[in-house]
Amino acid sequence: MRTGSEPVTARSPLRMRFWFSVWGLVWAAFGTAAFALAGRTGWAVACGVLLVVIAADLAWVVHRMRQGAHYQPGKDVPPYDPPEPRESMRRKG
Repeated sequence: MRTGSEPVTARSPLRMRFWFSVWGLVWAAFGTAAFALAGRTGWAVACGVLLVVIAADLAWVVHRMRQGAHYQPGKDVPPYDPPEPRESMRRKG
């Protein structure tokens, strides 16, 4: 049953994000080195910026993984109630 609050209550698969970040980090480092050696400065800078972004994401994922498991309701807990509409969002009529 959809409640409309899924984006607020969604969970991220951190292990998958970790391995995708490691994979991207390796390729971005390779691309930076390869383009720098080939004399393609623009592409090397682009790969270097991507390398920094991926490293920041990897650090954030590791931080979240070290926080440990958070409470997640089991099957016996009913779904969240949808958020109540605000007064300004209700139709007047």
